[in-house]
Amino acid sequence: MPCRLGCGACCIAPSISSSIPGMPNGKKAGDRCINLSDENLCKIFGRTDRPKVCEDFKASKDACGETNQQAMEIIAYWESVTG
Repeated sequence: MPCRLGCGACCIAPSISSSIPGMPNGKKAGDRCINLSDENLCKIFGRTDRPKVCEDFKASKDACGETNQQAMEIIAYWESVTG
C-alpha cells in the first residue's frame, strides 16, 4: 500500500536505535523524530544519510491500518511487545 502522506506514525511510535541526522543516539518510542516536518513529512526522505531502518519500512495494512490513528496504535503496540 502507498504511505499515507502526513501520517508520521512510523516517525513517532517506534524507537530507533541507529543514528538519525540531528539525533545521533536515535530516538525513544513515542518521541517525534526531529526530521519530521510540521506536516508529518520526512525531511530526509531520499537522502543517503536516512537510516536504513527508515528506508526499509514499507507501509502495509498490517502496520498502518486504515487511518493515521490506527497506524500509531498498531506501531506502538508492536514496539511495546518487542521493545
